[in-house]
Amino acid sequence: MNVNRRTLVLGAAAVPLVSTIRFAGAQTAEFNYKYANNLPLTHPMNVRAQEAMDKIREETSGRVSIQIFPNNQLGADTDMLSQVRSGGVEFFTLSPLILSTLVAKASISGIGFAFPSYDEVWPAMDGDLGAFVRGEIEKSNLVVLDKIWDNGFRQITSSTGAIESAEDLKGFKIRVPVSPLWTSMFTAFESAPASINFAEVYSSLQTGIVDGQENPLAIISTAKLFEVQKFLSMTNHMWDGFWFLANKRAWEAMPEDVREIVAGHVNEAAVNERADVAELNATLRGELESNGMAINEPDTASFRQKLADAGFYGEWKGNYGEDAWAILEKAVGTKLG
Repeated sequence: MNVNRRTLVLGAAAVPLVSTIRFAGAQTAEFNYKYANNLPLTHPMNVRAQEAMDKIREETSGRVSIQIFPNNQLGADTDMLSQVRSGGVEFFTLSPLILSTLVAKASISGIGFAFPSYDEVWPAMDGDLGAFVRGEIEKSNLVVLDKIWDNGFRQITSSTGAIESAEDLKGFKIRVPVSPLWTSMFTAFESAPASINFAEVYSSLQTGIVDGQENPLAIISTAKLFEVQKFLSMTNHMWDGFWFLANKRAWEAMPEDVREIVAGHVNEAAVNERADVAELNATLRGELESNGMAINEPDTASFRQKLADAGFYGEWKGNYGEDAWAILEKAVGTKLG
């Protein structure tokens, strides 16, 4: 699938139509489930998720109907996490860093500047590091599928000026997701982090509650943050993904052969979405520049040093424990801190 702006727009247009058709016959489904997420319809995750849900319905002969609720339609991230735990929604995709409000060690993949590139990310998340995190998630009575979806390397945007070094983050009012790791990292930078759910990011930037935020390029584009942010600094300060979570009771209500069909198509979609995001990232920088953003590439050495000097790495090594930290360092191929 070649992903470009036209593909995404067409994909977005197709989603509500297909969903409406499917929902109209939902009463005939044996398992009529909801999948919620926080991303716009145009994001590759929703395009690929729709493909997966259509394939699941077809291969199960209509027994499983999963309707997608994108773009925080069912609430903010923290609300939807509560809903997937209670069964209010059956499926939900969430960043491991936000999931850490429930599963403390889930955020280990988001340590600042841990991953140099995608060459280290996928072997780690499909290997020992991902297996470790999934084991931690399962202890919280949630089901997590094997393949993590890509969100991307995160970049900092600002309305006040380019971020060229760690010094520019001092006193900077920045929106961060509701996660202890994000707050800790930007506190180490001596910023002024504000924990705000994604549903409120655009308005928070527009009204000046915060001066900036940080997100991968695909989200900066699809959420049109370029309308309220002038500067984009390519800091690559952390990699982030989305675990596909399921309510345990709803998951186990499906027969084993049906669960295998659902898991197979969702995991396949996750791998395809990774490729889509990579292809999209290759073009997004130019598109964001054409939408008025001034883009710079800071030297990250000062950022890494600031975190080390502030004790950030030592603190989180203590939080996760020696064994978990060793798995992380093995995965990224370097000593952190």
